[in-house]
Order: sequence, then structure tokens, then C-alpha cells
Amino acid sequence: MTNPKPRQFFIQGVTQDGRTFRPSDWSERLAGAMSCFRPGGGAGGIGAFIGYSPYCVPQVIDGVKCVIVSDALKGLEPMAWDFVMNFARDNNLRVAEARLLLDEADLPDLPNLPNLPGTQLF
Repeated sequence: MTNPKPRQFFIQGVTQDGRTFRPSDWSERLAGAMSCFRPGGGAGGIGAFIGYSPYCVPQVIDGVKCVIVSDALKGLEPMAWDFVMNFARDNNLRVAEARLLLDEADLPDLPNLPNLPGTQLF
């Protein structure tokens, strides 16, 4: 039996009332804070590199800064998942689940999505 594909959530840099969220680098900061949460853990030492976790990636979609969060993060570290989702809630940001917006076949084309609706799921 195959494991289901992890769900993906989009945190948009737009508040529920339509204002652009500031600071302008919020998505890079949030994803940077989650960068150590990786499959197999973080690699340390001289071979370590700087990069984003595949579970929490900043992206600009149709001109809107977003963070794409995989619910695989919840299985790896529930407190990290709570941190990201609470950040969105506390800042009144729009959050939507990818599968509610797309067909599964469209998921690889994430950067080319149309403007995301302001669905708040949390």
C-alpha cells in the first residue's frame, strides 16, 4: 500500500482584509526559520549548506509572496507545524489547501498558479 501524498498549504502574504503583509521578506524569514526541518534531519559540519526545507518553501505566485507548507512537517515535528500555522493565524494571513484549488496533476506547476482565493482554513 502506498502512502498518500502529503497535503500542501499556501500561506499568502495577503491579510484577510486584502492588505499586503509586511515586512516584504516575511516569506524568506519564515521558511528560513524552518530550514533545519528536512527529511533525515539537518546535515551539520563542513558539508552543510544553506537552503530551505522541502517542507516549507517561499514562492512568489502570481505576484503574491507565499510560503508553501507540506503537512509532512507535522509528522516530522508537530511544534514546527504549529509555529508556521500559528504565524499565519496570528497575522491574519490567507491560507488555502492546494488540493482544494488544484487537481493533483497540476501540483508540480506550483509557481504558475492563478491568483489564490482568500480561503482561511485555520
